[in-house]
Amino acid sequence: AVLRSTMIADPLHILDCSPLTDGSATVVLAPAETARKYTDTPIYIKASAQASDTISLHDRADITTLAATTSAASRAYKMAGMTPSDIDFVEVHDCFTIAEICAIEDLGFFEKGTGGKVTEEGLTAIDSDLPVNPSGGLKACGHPVGATGIKQVVEIAQQLRGEAGKRQVAGEVGMAHNVGGSGGTAVVHILTR
Repeated sequence: AVLRSTMIADPLHILDCSPLTDGSATVVLAPAETARKYTDTPIYIKASAQASDTISLHDRADITTLAATTSAASRAYKMAGMTPSDIDFVEVHDCFTIAEICAIEDLGFFEKGTGGKVTEEGLTAIDSDLPVNPSGGLKACGHPVGATGIKQVVEIAQQLRGEAGKRQVAGEVGMAHNVGGSGGTAVVHILTR
């Protein structure tokens, strides 16, 4: 279906592009002791890191890597005392098909240049060792821009609580990765039960 859809800019077809949508999402942040008063399944923030880079694509050394993502991921892993192998599932900013491929490399899950191949081989599928975008990502859910990052955090919380229904994956540690401004800004959250 993707390859038969309307070409937008070769090689991207319209189904390679996330639709911009309206939407909202909400999370309630509270100290752990307070959260436990209101829920039996609190979710804990192990790390939350943001990084920036130039917004100008022509000023970047490599347009297949978002320095903001690699920097935010490095900070988040350090903050959480974790490595990519500790992450059980991830929601990445897949505004375009290629963005997911680049993100799984930039976040350290796969070597540079292998993201497309591992995706084709099913190593990021919902039933794999590292499910990527069990929600379906931005291309399936839509991209509500200002609400996208929190919507990803809501998905991670639902997964960790076992409330994700047919898209439920196993895991104790989830990651959310969001990007803004052509990759000029990236945020990485690591959440646990």
